[in-house]
Amino acid sequence: MAMTIGPLAQPRFRQFKSLRAAAFGLAIGFTVGFAAPALADNLPEVQRLMKQGQYPQALEKVDAWLASRPKDAQGRFLKGLIYTEMNKPIEAISVFTRLSEDYPELPEPYNNLAVLYAQQQQYDKARTALEMAIRTHPSYATAYENLGDVYARLASQAYDKALQLDGSNAGTQNKLSLIRDLISTSGKANVKPTGGATTVAAVTPPPVKVAEVKPPPAAPTANVVSTTPGAATPPPPTTPPKAAEVKPTPEPAAKTDTADEAVSRAIHNWAEAWQSKNMKTYLAAYAPDFRPPNGASRKEWEADRSKRITGKSGKISITIEDLQTSINGDSATAKFRQHYKAGSLNSSATKTITLVRSGSRWLIKEENAR
Repeated sequence: MAMTIGPLAQPRFRQFKSLRAAAFGLAIGFTVGFAAPALADNLPEVQRLMKQGQYPQALEKVDAWLASRPKDAQGRFLKGLIYTEMNKPIEAISVFTRLSEDYPELPEPYNNLAVLYAQQQQYDKARTALEMAIRTHPSYATAYENLGDVYARLASQAYDKALQLDGSNAGTQNKLSLIRDLISTSGKANVKPTGGATTVAAVTPPPVKVAEVKPPPAAPTANVVSTTPGAATPPPPTTPPKAAEVKPTPEPAAKTDTADEAVSRAIHNWAEAWQSKNMKTYLAAYAPDFRPPNGASRKEWEADRSKRITGKSGKISITIEDLQTSINGDSATAKFRQHYKAGSLNSSATKTITLVRSGSRWLIKEENAR
């Protein structure tokens, strides 16, 4: 399903001319322009490096720019795009989230958050972000296009859930087939740009015709038999056939995350809390019976983690790759490659995390790294 990342465009800031991308890909092409000569020595250089695919160098340049202008909207927006191209969705989400909090009147950060959430199959979050983009900018066509794509994904999940509850519903089967064909067809339109602005055509979902329910045929009129004395005993009167009961089609069930999606989201939220140094959210990701390593008590472990995370100066970067999950009832296992960077320390490890279901949440019970 094609989605589009849009440029930062707001009168109070210098405008990006165009920036479109295919999400679920996620390919980005861009042409960026600035009106102020003061930007000539830095941000245009960031643009050039991005066009050439030199994202680490572009990130260094934009960080240098933001060091003296930490609230600059366009520099932060570019940084979010660089993280997106570097396949670092957690970092990109963090940048766009903070940008939307500082500048809630800008629709583009909300739109780009939606694209990143959609990549992670968090369609409810994507829908909410797009609705915020439209609320701030009712004529933002890109957000409407992306919202249509998100609704198609949500419809697919709702029809799939309806079929799980009633597998014999032919109407739902037809609708699900149409939606899946739409998603499959539009997914083929994802083309990674080679440079310049790239436009991804939107595919409008075809109308889904509701199955027609025809009334049963009228019952035949019973034959009238003479009851004149001496006549043959009449057969018992014919009982009219009972009219078939027409049951109303149940409404599609509300979208519910699969267990795999919920576990994946729990892992990404945990990593995002870690790198943003949000200790309250980070520690809340662990189950009450979490087993700290090396036989430490929970209190000792929490104090040590707080010291290691909030005690570090500068930024922490956590990147998760090749996430694989397996579910067994109320227990789950997540395996992935974790890349950690803080200051001059840069390390990678293969991590295995055991989670347990607690109500609607998945909490970490045990973690091992090698």
